[in-house]
Amino acid sequence: MTRQTIAILDFGSQYGQLIARRVRENSVYSLICRADIEASRLKEMGATGLILSGGPASVYDENAPKCDPKIFDLGVPILGICYGMQLGCQILGAEIAPAQKREYGRTNLNIADKTDLLADLPDSIIAWASHGDQLRQADGDFQTLATTQTCPHAAVRHAAKKFYGVQFHPEVSHTPKGMQILKNFLYNICKCDGDWKMSDFVADTVDAVKRKVGDARVICGLSGGVDSSVTASLIHKAIGDQLTCIFVDNGLLRKNEREGVVSTFKNHFHMDLRVVDWSRQFLDKLKGVTDPQQKRIIIGHEFIEAFKSAAEKIPNVQFLAQGTLYPDVIESGHKDGNPAANIKLHHNVGGLPEQLGFELVEPLRDLFKDEVRLVGEYLGLPEELVWRHPFPGPGLAVRIIGDITPQRLEILRAADEILIDEIKTARLYRQISQALAVLLPISTVGVMGDERSYENVVALRAVETVDFMTADFSRIPHEVLGLIASRIINEVRGVNRVVYDISSKPPATIEWE
Repeated sequence: MTRQTIAILDFGSQYGQLIARRVRENSVYSLICRADIEASRLKEMGATGLILSGGPASVYDENAPKCDPKIFDLGVPILGICYGMQLGCQILGAEIAPAQKREYGRTNLNIADKTDLLADLPDSIIAWASHGDQLRQADGDFQTLATTQTCPHAAVRHAAKKFYGVQFHPEVSHTPKGMQILKNFLYNICKCDGDWKMSDFVADTVDAVKRKVGDARVICGLSGGVDSSVTASLIHKAIGDQLTCIFVDNGLLRKNEREGVVSTFKNHFHMDLRVVDWSRQFLDKLKGVTDPQQKRIIIGHEFIEAFKSAAEKIPNVQFLAQGTLYPDVIESGHKDGNPAANIKLHHNVGGLPEQLGFELVEPLRDLFKDEVRLVGEYLGLPEELVWRHPFPGPGLAVRIIGDITPQRLEILRAADEILIDEIKTARLYRQISQALAVLLPISTVGVMGDERSYENVVALRAVETVDFMTADFSRIPHEVLGLIASRIINEVRGVNRVVYDISSKPPATIEWE
């Protein structure tokens, strides 16, 4: 590994991926590893520094996760966050014990030492704490950098080793000066150069794809979403006409979706794009099916059949391109300290690599979603595509509760188009992480004109989130919601009532099915 890398040892923190993203936001490459990765492996990687994440355990629990003690002999700086601080301090000889008073939420951090980790900060800052254990001083081996009212050693530095610990979370937005603390660790302590740039990533990836593919052909399942679009664009930049993209029209797309994909990738970027119209087969198999899991199974099976029918007509194909992202790699499990060992297949591709005997090409596997968007911008993809909200693989099938029919699809397409159009007009689209319309399997009484109506209900859902693991509903202004509802009821034949979903995730999911 030639680029400077900060290895993050994951002890089960809910903020593990957030730490990695914050490091990358400071233009330093980060990699999430198993907590028990061997020090020798980290040395082979050439890690510039280490961060020990937080976690839910107590260091004195019988089955508490541990790290290789030899990491403290590598000579590279180490930052421990919450559990990571406690574990590092314990290994280096300090005593960790339950705090007399637990600290959860915002707390005032009083800074005593601004030499390195806490440089360029005011005397007191707000920090986000979440701990029930804390350090007891250990014979002068540790120097206290900051305190809180209930935690006398809220930030520490080891006197001999390059170890720093903070008993709060600098990576979360609730610690407003947290980015400065991470920046101090990366640049003042680890001496990073800030060499993680999207332009370098694109150039390196293009070279890597060229070397791997050679003269062979690559096929890519293009859905029109951000991940598959950036994947296709990167590979096309590397190998040009050796790439063939396959777009499957499943009949469950948004309005004008197929036309938009063809216009962007075939007409503008001049890619070899094959469109497979499999809509009749999808809708025939879905007829009368109301169970959401069964819908997904049917759609997955039909997608494979449609994709295979197109792929078999393309000669000399050896590789299948897939938009795997770094969170997919992490979630697939960590093996031998390498979080990239097992790859979770993209929902649109399913078991295709095994069925068709293709080798995978995954140019985005080192990136988070926000970094993928930056690559898309760098490659010149249209803004509306780069910042497009997520759209589920099964399409509108999981936004129609109950039976899927051509008529119900047309109702939902029209309502969805109005929703997206109005939040864009109100300049809310980039603020909202995902917006969708759902067609409910009920009808309600209404009055349209002077006549009684008994027609469909459309539910609107809009959420704001950082990682899609948790989400809160968007506070769309009432006048905008009113306009959306009025347009849907007046313009979409078959709808007489619109409701707004104000549940958060958890307990609700973002999609309804």
